Formats: sequence, structure tokens, C-alpha cells
Amino acid sequence: MKKRELLEIIEAGENLYTEFKRQFSSHEKIAKEIIAFANTKGGNLIIGVDDDKSIYGVPSEKGEAELIRETARQMCEPPVIFSLSYFVVDQKEIVVVEVPESLQKPHRLQDYKKDLETNSAEVYVRVNDKSVLASKEMIRVLRSTSGNTKLTKYAIGNFEKAVFTFLEMEETISVKQLSELLNISERRASRTLVKMVRAQLLLIHTKENGEDYFTSAV
Repeated sequence: MKKRELLEIIEAGENLYTEFKRQFSSHEKIAKEIIAFANTKGGNLIIGVDDDKSIYGVPSEKGEAELIRETARQMCEPPVIFSLSYFVVDQKEIVVVEVPESLQKPHRLQDYKKDLETNSAEVYVRVNDKSVLASKEMIRVLRSTSGNTKLTKYAIGNFEKAVFTFLEMEETISVKQLSELLNISERRASRTLVKMVRAQLLLIHTKENGEDYFTSAV
């Protein structure tokens, strides 16, 4: 990244790909942002800039860099790949953490468990200008995309037909709506919708409150 590009990013403000932090607040908070970028489309965590785009700088770029390395290595599971850049803006030091979209999704906050447990893992994704906790459905989708386990052969049954019929009248459907529509458990409804995402029949979307909804992909 060049300085001109950084200034343009700052001017554009926070969004899906950009998060500002006035200072390194805590390992956990920084880990959430890094994880969310890695689990979504990648992005830039810019430290030394406030939410209103004011430039504050950091006390020591080397100190901030070491804290970031510790966070990515110790607080993220699996560890997140990133790169660091340093800039001087208005005579103040800025640290930019560039996080690419990961091929090892889903990343989660370190819980010291051997395997990912969908019901308890703290997995974060990026939604607009926020990093939010991913649902169980989103975690399963992230896991399937990372493992390249898309369903290439998928039989369309009555449940799937009901989803398509519903989406002809409504633009979106949720796990709860499908559960009530078919009088089935939310667990079964969740499994059906996730499989349809894996088969590239549906798209999954996350709201800023962490709730998911699904739309047609065809």
C-alpha cells in the first residue's frame, strides 16, 4: 500500500474493508477485527485513526507491531496471515494491518480446543462497517467453502421446493421462518438451508445484529 492509497482509504471512512482504531485497545478486540476480515473478503485495520477519521497516531509503531503479531499468533485459531505497513501522516505514525481473505476459514478466537465447536466458537465476520459474531449457519458455510466441499450433486426434495416457493413471494427466508413453514425443528431447517447454500442454490447474508437470512442464488 502506498501513502496516497492510505489517505484515500481514510477519507472514505469505515466500511466492509476498513476498520479504524485510535489505539491498540486489547488483544481480544484486535483479534475480532482481524478474524472478521480473514473470514470475509479481507481488509485493512488502521491503527492511529479514530472513527471520525481524525489522525492521532500511535506511541510506537514497533510496539504496536509486536502487539499485533502476538494477537494474530496467540489469539486467533488458526493464526491469521497479515502484513504490516507504516506511514507518517500529519507527522504522526500510523500502522496498517492488511488482512487478505483466508483460505483456512473459519478463524475463531483462541479457545484452546482441538476442534472447532460450532455451538461455542467465537467466529467473527464483517458486515458493512462492523465485525459481528457469526451464526452457527454461517460457521458451517465458512467451513464448507474453506474445505472446498461444495455440493455438486444435490437432490431437490419437498423442503427445497418449499423454500423456492416461499422465495417467489418473499425476497428472503430465515431458519425460523422455514421451521414454522414446514413445522420442522430449527435444527433441521438450518441444515436444509446450509446445504442449499453449499449447493449454490441460496446465498447467506448476515445482519449487523448477527442474524442471518437467505436469498435465492438462481
